[in-house]
Amino acid sequence: MKRPDSKLNETEVKQNGDAGGQLSVFTNVHTAAGSPEKRLLSAFKKDTNPGKAYLAGREYYSEDGKTFELRLVRRIKQQLSADPTTRPEYPSPLGLTEFTRRATEVALGKSSRAIVEERVLGVQTPGFTAAVRLGAELLRNWYDHCAAWCGPVYLSSPCDDSLAGIFQAAGIQDIREYYYWDDQQRGVCLDKLLEDLEKAPERSVVVLSASAHYPTGADLSHNQWAVITELIMRRRLFPFLLLPPQALCYGNVEREAWPVQYCASQGMELLCAQSFSHCFGLYGEAVGHLLCVLKQNSLLLSVQSQAATIVKSLWAQPSAGGANIVATVLSNPAHVVEWKEEVKHIVERCMLIRELLRERLRLLGAPGCWDRLTQQSGLYCNTGLNEDQVEFLSQRRHVYLLPSGCLNVSAINGRNLDYIAESIHRALTTSL
Repeated sequence: MKRPDSKLNETEVKQNGDAGGQLSVFTNVHTAAGSPEKRLLSAFKKDTNPGKAYLAGREYYSEDGKTFELRLVRRIKQQLSADPTTRPEYPSPLGLTEFTRRATEVALGKSSRAIVEERVLGVQTPGFTAAVRLGAELLRNWYDHCAAWCGPVYLSSPCDDSLAGIFQAAGIQDIREYYYWDDQQRGVCLDKLLEDLEKAPERSVVVLSASAHYPTGADLSHNQWAVITELIMRRRLFPFLLLPPQALCYGNVEREAWPVQYCASQGMELLCAQSFSHCFGLYGEAVGHLLCVLKQNSLLLSVQSQAATIVKSLWAQPSAGGANIVATVLSNPAHVVEWKEEVKHIVERCMLIRELLRERLRLLGAPGCWDRLTQQSGLYCNTGLNEDQVEFLSQRRHVYLLPSGCLNVSAINGRNLDYIAESIHRALTTSL
């Protein structure tokens, strides 16, 4: 049986592409601008040259050019999957309790005064980006109780391209920059950084990389942290610390968490976004954590309830798989020792690549001093190449770097090292 009005107008269907003759509600949706990384990856995939090299990725790549799974993690996965007592169930919105406890200890240290005084909240998130987003949402909610607040948030220049968009998606539109990397010095310019933060209004949020600054690989020294921390407290700013690839910078978990522990020891409130995807090789698992250090433990329950409410509206609850692996490793001292050894091997390989690349460039007579390659640390480094030289590499040599001249050190291996060094040399010496 047909409804009286069910006869279709064939002309309308042909013109509009649907039976109702209505335009799609998505007709005026514009294609979002792709990130530099996405455009680079697209160009790389279309490149048919067999010697091409993609140095703009964020993952750790082993010597064979593939993402790397730690042997310990592989074994833990097998043990957990074979455990007959394991049952699939949803974790709480705040995540697995054992995971958040261990993640908090990794950042603050087990003897942290903030932990002892129970004024710390840890929330499991589906990745590092989600941890930043949750932190942004919490900040907007906290400040909105006093007055309408939408910034400013200060980001380093340069920084991860996605950070501004994350804060804007949380309703914080006033995004500003502070000076970080200096092309002339080939390093962090503390004077200009302090000059920018001195001008920041009270209650501004300052996003600082605690370790492995992306994309430059240039970190702040302990002395520089002390100076910046004094300014933040004096100017009544709020620190939001980033700890994405913890342990992959120096191979030392405690050393890389030192800025977080130092800020907490000064009695500062802070947020810290952590990622365990890099240091455990869990790229498909998206294991993140947001750490909140508060002034008083009387605030803990209210902040906890706010976080739970926000999480329910964003992702309901995080997945348990990757977090269960991390918690299993960090709760077993023998596993921790083995994990640290594997991470140390990764860091040592990255440093060896830096040394070899520096030596190759020196032997080729590449202009400039390349000591900065070994002065930086972690997966990323800033080569100092300008945009024209970076374009020369991709167009003429099929070597893909970020437009800022930054690259992922681990993507260089024994097969492509000489070619990449020669390509950088040519980019520097060829008239563009």
